[in-house]
Amino acid sequence: MVSPATWSPWGVAIFLLVTSNWVRSGKLASRNQDTDHWTLATHTQTVRPLHDVREMDAEYWNTGAQSTLHQKLARRLLTGRAKNVILFLGDGLSIPTLAASRAYLGQSQGHTGEETVLSFEAFPHTGLSKTYCVDSQVADSACSATAYLGGVKANIGTIGVMAKVKLNDCKGMRNASNQVTSILKWSQDAGKSTGVVTTTRVTHASPAGAYSYVANRNWETDAEVRNSKQDPEVCDDIAEQLVNNSPGKNIKVILGGGRKQFRSKNAVDEEGGPGRRTDNVDLIASWETDKKKRGVSYKYLWNKGQLARVDMNKTEFILGLFSRDHLPYKILDTSGTIPTLEEMTRVAIRVMNKNPNGYFLFVEGGRIDHAHHDTKAHLALDETVEFAKAVQAAADLTDEEDTLIVVTADHAHTMSISGYPSRGNDILHLAGTSGVDRLPYATLSYANGKSYKPRYDLSKENMNDPNYRYPAAVPLSSETHGGDDVAVFARGPWSHLYAGTFEQNFIPHVMAYASCVGKGRTVCDKK
Repeated sequence: MVSPATWSPWGVAIFLLVTSNWVRSGKLASRNQDTDHWTLATHTQTVRPLHDVREMDAEYWNTGAQSTLHQKLARRLLTGRAKNVILFLGDGLSIPTLAASRAYLGQSQGHTGEETVLSFEAFPHTGLSKTYCVDSQVADSACSATAYLGGVKANIGTIGVMAKVKLNDCKGMRNASNQVTSILKWSQDAGKSTGVVTTTRVTHASPAGAYSYVANRNWETDAEVRNSKQDPEVCDDIAEQLVNNSPGKNIKVILGGGRKQFRSKNAVDEEGGPGRRTDNVDLIASWETDKKKRGVSYKYLWNKGQLARVDMNKTEFILGLFSRDHLPYKILDTSGTIPTLEEMTRVAIRVMNKNPNGYFLFVEGGRIDHAHHDTKAHLALDETVEFAKAVQAAADLTDEEDTLIVVTADHAHTMSISGYPSRGNDILHLAGTSGVDRLPYATLSYANGKSYKPRYDLSKENMNDPNYRYPAAVPLSSETHGGDDVAVFARGPWSHLYAGTFEQNFIPHVMAYASCVGKGRTVCDKK
């Protein structure tokens, strides 16, 4: 058979025309796993964009590979001191989520999608992080936060404490010798500014890993401590630790959701919603009182307009709580009052950039995880694209020579990309083939979750709805995390140390080494 690489341009054009009609007619190739034979299956398909005609020629791929090789050979390793460190955490950002999100983004731009690159995928250095926790093969966002922020692996459900502390062990968490400080605290001790930005409640497990020490991730308010039959007067809740304790009270920029965790159940917030606290304390007022006593400039914000108008040059501390609970999914938000993750990231960097000693910033795209738990893959992919925009904003605002940016995930999810869909097939729709039961299946599906049903005809489903729940194989009340390794992308000083496969708790040790903070070895030791 003559290789397409030897065809004339007219031959390629005819081939693409035939292929286009083939796709329109729904005749798609599939493979019989038992016989290893490829056959044709028929089912209705929408017209999809065609790939670049140059891909038919081997020269296209050889040239691209040689260009990548040239870029890598020319890249200089950065071994100076990192003035600034930014850690981006895509909660639940599994490797299949990355692949599906780049297709989703590319297809939204009119391309086939598979060739698209998310902003951080262009970073020069990549590794794999092992996410298991001390007592669990599959991590949650609590024990993993202790690892990638504190440098120590812990038990599932606990935050900022070593594995000696079991779930609900209030006495153990109060023992200072069991507490694990984070790179945010190490950075404060070195005179750097610090910030926490998230699309979840600011007291949720991932951001809490930066500043709290708790034996139960659910202890976001005193009410939850009491629900666990513990004494909230003894076991400080996460919101209380953020406002009253170190390092929380010293964080310069806190942006996200979760107003209800700071206000009494007998009070209403700016949008008329009740709080969750049972101690009659208004922690937002407490935060403001602390800043007044310290004689520093501060702003409490609760909507997007206020964030846009804040004077970043004259404001030292910002507390922005833009929703009673988690921030809404970007694609579903019609309020006009919620800032994007990109907008919050830009403000945080500009506020902290005034410090000549530099800063540490933690940024979480937290709702990727929530969408996966609900098997709403469309929302998960869209939140990933929003996350990538925030990373790009940080890259635009910083200098690679003095700022280390690390992008990773805390754990995986059970979503997979399966079948043999044609190139450019809508990532959110059917795979293009049917099972042995003659029923079509989706390209994206979950190993478990609340969307489980016996096999049925998916072609009758409205898969364009962002709230559509993708099929799950095992019925559960909520889809679970996955135990896969997750990717780590990095650029800036010493980013090349994130190579190979390593334990998740290695991540902050590199950041500390590069920025000369903490008690471990640093680049400054040899100077």
